[in-house]
Amino acid sequence: MNPLAPIGCTVLGFLAAAGRLVLFAAMAVMHCILPPWYPRLVLRQILEIGYFSLPVVGLTAVFTGMVLALQSYTGFSRFEAESAIAGIVVLSVTRELGPVLAGLMVAGRVGAAIAAELGTMRVTEQIDALTTLSTNPFKYLVAPRVIAATLTLPILVAIADIIGVLGGYIVSIGKLGFNPTVYLHSTFDILEPMDVISGLVKAAVFGFLIALMGCYHGYHSQRGAQGVGTATTYAVVSGSILILTFNYIVTEIFFSV
Repeated sequence: MNPLAPIGCTVLGFLAAAGRLVLFAAMAVMHCILPPWYPRLVLRQILEIGYFSLPVVGLTAVFTGMVLALQSYTGFSRFEAESAIAGIVVLSVTRELGPVLAGLMVAGRVGAAIAAELGTMRVTEQIDALTTLSTNPFKYLVAPRVIAATLTLPILVAIADIIGVLGGYIVSIGKLGFNPTVYLHSTFDILEPMDVISGLVKAAVFGFLIALMGCYHGYHSQRGAQGVGTATTYAVVSGSILILTFNYIVTEIFFSV
């Protein structure tokens, strides 16, 4: 009858879930660092996560750059500051929009696939069979996906940055009437190496989080088709929330430096 009991149960449940996730992440990192490794599985996951995600990431980046150029022109034209559009586009894409949007798109595609695959393996007892055959499931299932996502997402974001800036360039030159030479000079003058580096660091963190949440929810999936569906949903939602949360944390770190 204590009215505070439900609050206490919720807090304790949240702390227990956070503890399980932290222990799972520690185990995943440990197995990524310590041998033995499975390079063939890592390469396969790099292909699945990176190469097959290029179309959706590229489309997202190019239209983001185009819209950003149009919206910037609409706002800056009121203050006669159209010359700043090139800098706004390149800084927004490289520092923020490229990593975040690419991470969210990959979380929807790859995080769901990882959770569904591992959840199905859990339901059909394939993970238990690996343990019976003296194969560590973390080494064989979790570590290759975490390594591949952490290494691949910065490459995807670098490509997305180029495509996004190109989209802004196309709209600025073809629709807004900018001089191509002046636009390119403005872009390269304002861009600094730290702008690109901060975005790539964010991408590596996002890749780790996407693979971690997909593996965690798939590995602990409940029995039945409903359990696999729930694990897939949780993987995408929790991965997206963590991307937005750690986006602020990493930005704060680079901003304070």
